[in-house]
Amino acid sequence: MHDSEINISIITLNDLEALQNIGIQTFIETFASVNTKEDIDAYIASGFDSAKLTAEVNNPDSQFYFINIGKKPIGYLKVNFGVAQTELQDTESLEIERIYVLKEFQGRKAGQLLFSKALEIAQKRKLKTVWLGVWEQNHKAIKFYEKNGFTVFDKHSFLLGNDLQTDIMMKINLAD
Repeated sequence: MHDSEINISIITLNDLEALQNIGIQTFIETFASVNTKEDIDAYIASGFDSAKLTAEVNNPDSQFYFINIGKKPIGYLKVNFGVAQTELQDTESLEIERIYVLKEFQGRKAGQLLFSKALEIAQKRKLKTVWLGVWEQNHKAIKFYEKNGFTVFDKHSFLLGNDLQTDIMMKINLAD
């Protein structure tokens, strides 16, 4: 990847189909090998439904961003504020709900750039904490967040299809 080609753009309703496509592809690449096809299919049917994604993109307390090479999206970020957060719903925190990068572009700093974008958004809003939930079996992601200064503060359950899984909740406190 050449830096001059990489850009981050905000996702709008005009990008819904591209968001749906990259969301499904990255989810399958990340989780299909370690979950049943039935559970993956059930999650995709509900989690990437057009009506659900439309509501999420329209939510003023959520923002989506693509990371692109030229005009081709290779990953995306979803952040939540206030009541859009899946857990804490603290007015002084930002949740990174999703950072996904297509497998062929992993290891080339795209995830790090999306992560940096989330921190930049939190700092601009003068928020105190950035937090996220990560599946306890996603060791690669956990290492990535630990390397970036996140620490574990809790866990919660997450239903993938019919499989009840555990997410580790991690956070970083931002300097004033």
